[in-house]
Amino acid sequence: MNTMHKYPTIKIFASLLILLSLSACSMNKMMVDASLPMIEGGMDALLQEPDLQLAEDSLPANISMLNGMIQLDPENTRLHSYAAQAYYGISYGFNEDSDIDRAERFYQRGLDHGLIALQLQGLKDPENQAFAEFEQQLQKLGKDEVATLFWTAMNWAKLIDLNRDDTERLMQLPKPTAMMQRVIELDETFYFGSAHMYFGVYYGSRAPTLGGNFKKSEQHFDKAREITDGKLLVADLLQAQYLSRQRLDQKDFHDRLTKIIDAPEDLYPEATMLNQISKRKAKLLLNKESEWF
Repeated sequence: MNTMHKYPTIKIFASLLILLSLSACSMNKMMVDASLPMIEGGMDALLQEPDLQLAEDSLPANISMLNGMIQLDPENTRLHSYAAQAYYGISYGFNEDSDIDRAERFYQRGLDHGLIALQLQGLKDPENQAFAEFEQQLQKLGKDEVATLFWTAMNWAKLIDLNRDDTERLMQLPKPTAMMQRVIELDETFYFGSAHMYFGVYYGSRAPTLGGNFKKSEQHFDKAREITDGKLLVADLLQAQYLSRQRLDQKDFHDRLTKIIDAPEDLYPEATMLNQISKRKAKLLLNKESEWF
């Protein structure tokens, strides 16, 4: 008799635990959703920051905050996409020129977050999927997935670029390239037309005998400049670094980098940080001019 009386109590207690768990989960999601506009605003403000030291100092805290929010809502695709962007930004903008090993680790973290987001958005096992099936799956992704496609591909391509002697890595290149092609199909203006810069590097960094195409490279760099009215300096930076160098065109290399360094500080207010990074990188590349030509 006593045992029978206990069962309803146990059931009620279990139900309460489930309700509390569901309530906590819902509260976490609500907290995260309420914070997303603040994250987006912070990222926009960071792009406009002219002081690179301040920008660099703020990024680790932003990444830690994103990771904490992901723990609260691990299936939030936007958070994983933002994390992919943040890890790429700190790696390319600040780590790659001083600590290549750390940059590589962060590109890997960015790729991991991007792949999680893509799987949550319906792309099954993108790393291991056969390429033909992978391409088919990409066609199912639309404009809502452009940011995830872009930042995942950027981290992926950078990891490959830093490991050119790794045959297994090089064999993965068609996948981020197909993702960037899908970005162009869906929104070629995304993030200042950077998908066109990707293809500018893709075609300009190799000799024609190895799959390079200097004309296509120029066309993509020109299109990127057209999208920003020539105000985003990274297009000239990448063209000098990859296409001009591959062509052994020292004058173009020197002129483009000098133009970047001499550009007005307020040339593109909404992307001031990116232009400041380009100015710093242009100086580093000019220091290599006598070595490369």
